[in-house]
Amino acid sequence: MRRVTPLSSSFLSSSPSTSAALHPLSRYGWDERWEAEFLPYAEQGLLPGRVVRVDRGLCDVVTPAGTVRADTEYVVPRDPMRVVCTGDWAAVDPAGDPQFVRTLLPRRTAFVRSTSSKRSEGQVLAANVDHAIIAVPLSVELDLGRIERFLALAWESGAEPLIVLSKADLVPDATGLSYLVADAESAAPGVQVLPVSSATGEGIDVLAAIVAGGTSVLLGVSGAGKSTLANALIGADVMEVQAIRDVDGKGRHTTTTRNLLVLPGGGVLIDTPGLRGVGLWDASSGVGQVFSEIDALAGECRFHDCAHEAEPGCAVLAAIEDGSLPVRRLESYRKLLRENQRIIAKTDARLRAEIRRDWKMKGAEGRANMEAKRGRTRRS
Repeated sequence: MRRVTPLSSSFLSSSPSTSAALHPLSRYGWDERWEAEFLPYAEQGLLPGRVVRVDRGLCDVVTPAGTVRADTEYVVPRDPMRVVCTGDWAAVDPAGDPQFVRTLLPRRTAFVRSTSSKRSEGQVLAANVDHAIIAVPLSVELDLGRIERFLALAWESGAEPLIVLSKADLVPDATGLSYLVADAESAAPGVQVLPVSSATGEGIDVLAAIVAGGTSVLLGVSGAGKSTLANALIGADVMEVQAIRDVDGKGRHTTTTRNLLVLPGGGVLIDTPGLRGVGLWDASSGVGQVFSEIDALAGECRFHDCAHEAEPGCAVLAAIEDGSLPVRRLESYRKLLRENQRIIAKTDARLRAEIRRDWKMKGAEGRANMEAKRGRTRRS
């Protein structure tokens, strides 16, 4: 096999921080940590590159020598979580036509959702992301449960979430907008909520400053205005935009692939297709982060295994009674926990057995209660 001297080798004589800063891929997020991890592959004559687009077994990878179309045949894994994804850092073999991705560097973060398949599989939507921007359109009624679902996955990914209320220009007055921001904040404790408008420019400069520091991914349903936001951040119409339906505010999938774009103010942005379904994927810690106030209250319950249903001394139920915890939050918390448990149970036989035992125990308790109730009725 023909060996080549990697273009990055000329930087290795400098200090790591200096060479990383001067590297041709620095604007794509290359840093001294990636450089150190890539060193064994550089010695093999492979080129570093970042995946900017994936399409049917092929991917576009930006390397120091330019963007190449590479085959992913050598990194087709049994584990679908290791499939090449936009945002991955790869080692590319420059020899041959087409070129090949030989391996992927270990991911720092990964935004993962469950697939619609009946099999227990996760789908990585974006890799090595620093900021997860959840676009929520103000053209329709806020869906706080959906916000909480996106946030659970964002926290679980290791990225820092940000709620962007897009199309803020459609809200007629500042008071109404402030109420909507407050509603979104109630579903996103500890997360910045930023109203923006691509039409008026409101909030775009703040958003641009946030995304300048690393890699960001734009997430949301169809019609959330993600492509319009991407164009506003880039300062050019690079992403196609389609009008949404007036009847229900829904849009068609303008973006059909995940694309990594370099921003003029610094940082890179991954734009994703609109997501119809956002299933959890082993996101127990993410759910706990979204509902941190419930987790905090649970620590004050009398029993450490309190289910927050009818137990005496339950601090969560006490907060419901005094109004400090909305019923909607507790119901959403329970729903996401149940869903996450079902996902984990698909791959964890022991957990499946525990769930079955719990169902049988609750069923036996229910039958015993019914028999006792009937007995009291007959005696009366």
